[in-house]
Amino acid sequence: MTRLEADGLSYGYSEAVVEDVSFAAAPGEVLALIGPSGTGKTTLLRTLALFDRPDAGTVRIDGRDPWTTSDDERIALRRRLGMVFQDRSLFTGSVAFNAAYGLRVRRSRLQRGRERLFSSVRWALETLPGVPAGSVLGDRAVPDAALEALDAVGMLWAGDRPARSLSAGEAQRVAFARALATDPAVLLLDEPTSNLDPRNTALIEAAIERASARGITVVLATHDMQQARRVADSVAVLLDGQCIEHGPRDRVFEDPEDERAAKFVAGELVY
Repeated sequence: MTRLEADGLSYGYSEAVVEDVSFAAAPGEVLALIGPSGTGKTTLLRTLALFDRPDAGTVRIDGRDPWTTSDDERIALRRRLGMVFQDRSLFTGSVAFNAAYGLRVRRSRLQRGRERLFSSVRWALETLPGVPAGSVLGDRAVPDAALEALDAVGMLWAGDRPARSLSAGEAQRVAFARALATDPAVLLLDEPTSNLDPRNTALIEAAIERASARGITVVLATHDMQQARRVADSVAVLLDGQCIEHGPRDRVFEDPEDERAAKFVAGELVY
């Protein structure tokens, strides 16, 4: 279980996109980032995911600043984070291949060699119907964790299907499974249900709730305030790259302290 903190976090390109943002998310907590489009939610997630080094302030993972550690330690901390992007970014290949991709990247060369050696034997011993844990789909051995992650988002049935044949909602569920398969301590989600139908939205929200129940810390950027009301424990309101309100979900929505935040959650335009 992992605590994620942002302390005075700032990051920008030609000018600041995220400026002096501070909050904390406890183990198992779902923190929703809400705010108008273009207010820095995606940039903040990328900084939290350690893709971009902050210009000022710190990201702390269980009290440790990854940017003050060795490269090996930072990589180890980065591997405790999982991120689901808005654009899904599935690879050519099967659904199972995509779900297992992160696991394959992390394996040692020795492990990969062993898989190649024994894959033909496993294929001969196992059959596809029911897709049991530890089975083989197509010509690739699929780790149990990937199959369990697909099952968690209701996509186990599609393991052998080409990922490019999926609907938008199905593809997003597979992207979610790919992040879950690596057993992250922190899950960062960028508009995970954007443009999805109600059924797929409900399935992903259920997966978020199950991840939280397992002790995974979840930071969710969403434009859907009703979604934040449904799944979040706490809410941070971003405006012009700054966190203008942060606190328990009910207080932020029912009794926000900042006037601009009050207008935003009431559905008024905020500039």
